[in-house]
Amino acid sequence: MKTWVIFGAGGKGIGAHIADIAVEQKRPVVALVRNQQAATRLQEKGIKTVIGDATDTTAVEQVLTLAGNEADIISTMGGDNDYLAHRTVIDIAENLGFRRMLMVSSLGCGDSWVALSERAKAAFGQAVREKSLAEVWLQTSRFDYAIVRPGGLLNGEETGKAQLYQYEETHGLVNRRDVARLVAKLLEAELLDYQIYAVVEPGLLPTK
Repeated sequence: MKTWVIFGAGGKGIGAHIADIAVEQKRPVVALVRNQQAATRLQEKGIKTVIGDATDTTAVEQVLTLAGNEADIISTMGGDNDYLAHRTVIDIAENLGFRRMLMVSSLGCGDSWVALSERAKAAFGQAVREKSLAEVWLQTSRFDYAIVRPGGLLNGEETGKAQLYQYEETHGLVNRRDVARLVAKLLEAELLDYQIYAVVEPGLLPTK
C-alpha cells in the first residue's frame, strides 16, 4: 500500500481527517507538523512525524526522505506563507524524484475566482490569491497532480453526499470529512491526470 506524506495534518482540518483515513486503511503515513503537541497526537495513532515548518527546507527534506519518493504527497496547507510553503515542498520533492501530488486548495482559486462574491473577495481574497499562486507552481511542475477546491467548509459528520464538479461555476458548502474521503478516493487512481475539481454537497446548509 502506497505511503502518504501529508502537509497540513497537524490541526483539526481536512489534513487531519485524511490522516485518520490512512490509519483506518492501515496505510503508512508520514506528516510534517509545527509543534510537539500535534506530533504527539499523530504519533499516538501510529503516524510518523517530523516537527518543522513547510518553508524550512531542512524539515521538508527530512519528512520527504522519511516517506520515500514512491509516496503520494498530499497538501492541505494554508496561512500567510501558503505559496512559499508549497513552492518549497514542490521544489524539494521534484529534486528527490517524487511523482504525484494532490493539493487541497479552495473554491475561488485560479479560474474559479469569478465564482466568488465581492464580499468573499474582500474577506478572503488575499488567501485565495496565495493559494492560486501555489496551484500554478504545482501545475507547472513535473508532477502528475490533482487539485481539489472545496466550497465553504463545515465541521459536520461525513454524509457521503459531496460531489466533484468540473468545467462549471460551482457554489456551496461541504463537510471537511467528506472532502478528506474524496481525496482518498482520488488517490486510488493510477493517474491523477492533471485534473482540477470543485467539491460541494448540493443542498447542504450551515449548521446552527
